[in-house]
Amino acid sequence: MSAAAGTVPGSAPASGGEWAVQTLGLTKRFGHQTAVDAIDLQVPDGAVYGFLGPNGSGKTTTIRMLLGLVEPTAGERRLLGRPVPRDAAIVLPRVGALVEGPAFHPYLSGRANLARLDAADLTADPRTARSRIDTALDRVGLLAAADKRYRAYSLGMRQRLAIAAALLVPRDLLVLDEPTNGLDPQGTREVRSLVASLAHEGATVLVSSHLLAEVEQICTHLGVMREGRLVAQGSLAEVRGSGRTGCRLVTARPEAAVAVLADLGVAEVGVAEMSAAGPGEATDGARVVEGDLGELAPDKVVAALVHAGIPVSSFTTAVRSLEDVFVSLTGEGFDVSG
Repeated sequence: MSAAAGTVPGSAPASGGEWAVQTLGLTKRFGHQTAVDAIDLQVPDGAVYGFLGPNGSGKTTTIRMLLGLVEPTAGERRLLGRPVPRDAAIVLPRVGALVEGPAFHPYLSGRANLARLDAADLTADPRTARSRIDTALDRVGLLAAADKRYRAYSLGMRQRLAIAAALLVPRDLLVLDEPTNGLDPQGTREVRSLVASLAHEGATVLVSSHLLAEVEQICTHLGVMREGRLVAQGSLAEVRGSGRTGCRLVTARPEAAVAVLADLGVAEVGVAEMSAAGPGEATDGARVVEGDLGELAPDKVVAALVHAGIPVSSFTTAVRSLEDVFVSLTGEGFDVSG
């Protein structure tokens, strides 16, 4: 895992082939504001890569630079092993994308909108257009509404149509910016299943999302952005902190407990007020002490506390959730403007 911007793991991609997405020092400045600050993305071939970060952290700007929609101020980018923009005409037909929401003709049907897009694609075979359009509509659950005008589509249906547009021809790389935006829980589950099936078929998927639960279920790798910097990157286990376990101690001597835990090497030790007592926990004068055990064995920690004469009302451990990791890396939760 990389814990600093611009630092990425040096291991080879899982498939042994080229990185599906790779950047070096990718930077974008708008006047005096740096939206993306020298990031080194490495998306392994065949991965489902979750691109996370608060609103305003630079995710969409990064995606737009990858696709050639915005020119970077500095840095390099490669898609499917080829440099962009030099080989954009060769590589972009192999890339499907959904960026910043769908844009279609309101008076045309869903099918007609896709037909116009497909006709504009010089790499698509017009003889198979009808079957490919219907297949794409069916994959996103819109075949029954294919002849309804786009203006009558709900927000969720419009998002599905945009995903269908990215699937009109087989793609080696799919870049999906907030693909579940506007979808109900059932639609979100269907998109999750679709992403999994695309990866199973051999495509690499880069998906920007605010739904941590969905990301944990479908992604093999993660990248986390904060204020334009890439603050973490690696496999899901690496970013979550494989083997790292949080602890929660309830004690009447919190300051002394903090000192003992710090001496043991427990990281991020802090004291919090009791919000609610658990079963068997004393509440009179008790405070909560929390920290990150890392590789320390819980029984060793408890033994050290008892040996130091610190009363232990309760001691519990839990593997940190992705949400905990996200908050610790970015300093804020999702849906907060950066």
